[in-house]
Amino acid sequence: MSMLKTPHEVALLRECADLVSKTLAEVAGYISPGQETQVLDRVAEDFIRSHGAEPAFKGYRMGSLPPFPSALCISVNDVVVHGFPGSYTLCEGDLVSIDCGVQLNGYFGDSAYTFGVGDLDPDKTRLCTATHEALMLGIAAANPHATIGDIGSTVQRHCQAQGLGVVRELVGHGIGSKLHESPQVPNFGRPNKGRRLRTGMTLCIEPMINLGTSEITVDSDGWTVRSADGTPSAHYEHMICIRADASEVLTTFEYIEEVIPAPYERTQTLTYG
Repeated sequence: MSMLKTPHEVALLRECADLVSKTLAEVAGYISPGQETQVLDRVAEDFIRSHGAEPAFKGYRMGSLPPFPSALCISVNDVVVHGFPGSYTLCEGDLVSIDCGVQLNGYFGDSAYTFGVGDLDPDKTRLCTATHEALMLGIAAANPHATIGDIGSTVQRHCQAQGLGVVRELVGHGIGSKLHESPQVPNFGRPNKGRRLRTGMTLCIEPMINLGTSEITVDSDGWTVRSADGTPSAHYEHMICIRADASEVLTTFEYIEEVIPAPYERTQTLTYG
């Protein structure tokens, strides 16, 4: 399996990215106080299947754990990733990170977005803003002249400078005809270290950032990951393709933000030196 995708493969991945972006936007319309998270999962699965695709996460296996039971990972407040949809009812002020994957025509799409339920307190808004900024800075650092370490170090420095916890045990990844491919893309690292990026690589960059500690715990189900100190966590993920001069972002949050306001504050063009 090559990490370098052909133009035809990138076109197929672009279709997958568009569908996963539209799926998150479809779910966005149902996010409100009083809504059960299992309803969001049903909405996503129905939407994915109605477009001739399969939910990539449902039945996904990780090591010896039971297969993941749902189409979406829905992670509320202190849950970092891999939360199970269920009977939990969303409350005003919750943070809800939703990770979605699709399989279409033999290729995969993967994206994540952290939603605010109603009005957020200032700390949660700050967390979402910093995490989204870190994602965009990480993408800007990804080019054929860079390394995996350049992406991770950019994310790490931006978030740690604001006193936030950068989760180390969970990483971004390559994507293609498998959901998770090489290389791994950590959210920490050292500049100019690690694998050098090349034109044609398709990657998922996904900062997972805690308001407090960087440490995590895992529930008895083996899947649900939480911040160790119970503070909220945020997670944003884009699929990108490395081009000759910059990164092409294959997924988009624009569909989502036509439906529900962004939980982060818009800032001017970011730079990191």
